[in-house]
Amino acid sequence: MIQQPVLVNLAISSGEPAGVGPEVSFAAALAFLQEQPAATITLLGDASLFPISGIPNGLSARLRVEPIPLSAPVISGQLNPTNAQYVLDILDKATKGCLNGRFDAMVTAPIQKSVINDGVTSNDALFTGHTEYLAKLCNQDHVVMMLCATLPAGFLGLQRSHALRVALVTTHLPLRDVASALNYEHILETIRIVDADLRTKFGIARPVIRVAGLNPHAGESGYLGREEIDVITPAIEVAKELGTEVSGPYPGDTMFDAGCLESVDAFIAMYHDQGLAPFKFVSFGGGVNVTLGLPIIRTSVDHGTALDIAGKGIADSGSMFEALSLAYQLAVNSQNTNI
Repeated sequence: MIQQPVLVNLAISSGEPAGVGPEVSFAAALAFLQEQPAATITLLGDASLFPISGIPNGLSARLRVEPIPLSAPVISGQLNPTNAQYVLDILDKATKGCLNGRFDAMVTAPIQKSVINDGVTSNDALFTGHTEYLAKLCNQDHVVMMLCATLPAGFLGLQRSHALRVALVTTHLPLRDVASALNYEHILETIRIVDADLRTKFGIARPVIRVAGLNPHAGESGYLGREEIDVITPAIEVAKELGTEVSGPYPGDTMFDAGCLESVDAFIAMYHDQGLAPFKFVSFGGGVNVTLGLPIIRTSVDHGTALDIAGKGIADSGSMFEALSLAYQLAVNSQNTNI
């Protein structure tokens, strides 16, 4: 008997309404559904932000807009703190839908952290980003931000195309606070989450992981810092004892060795720019952000709100398309794992 493809229901939170989020969400949704017949997409956001009349008849049953009203009219490229709560409302709706099983995965368009902090008065906590906000909504103490991109065959000597995945131990922290935020338990749990989600969501039977050090030359045997000796290496050694195929700590400037790309499933960096600077240099704007450690699947674009080109019809929807594609594949993998 021929096995029918799994139907996957995706939700898109369309992000900051004055940015490129609504337009790239709509364009990518149309393109993705034309390629993938076994999916439906629900666009969450104010109906005025999407050219609903442009949905082809053949896709109208699989692409729907679920309207959530704006608090104030939108002018493309101009932030308005009055709409800050609206941005959180669509995130809440998508997350709740994933938690209750209505959606199999959610994909998030870019948001503007500053305007959310300026406009939301009902929550005293600083809004630091999607990753931390979704962790709170899902009651998870520890989640991991990981960026993914497919590097083409021939690039950096690759014999075939290969996925580059870079996860972070710390995310949106000032650089001066990174060292004090690192501890053995946090690093070990990050390694554990990356290993577990690569198995269950990415379908990798035995992931191979590389971990960076914090200091230049990975501390130079303690002469340039002791974090490698005191917390990073002990966490790696315990992870090995627990069955994880992990190595390190590697100096940050040599961890992404082109010769090892085809044999490594994920790299773990200690802080934001250590991991994302090399990632974004080689990912050609096609990167996808994935939050690991959640009870749901969440992917996102790897670019910002691009206020300077919002509403001009020139925004590239490629990253959103890739985020939808990865969300779909992770949902299929998770469903197959649970069979």
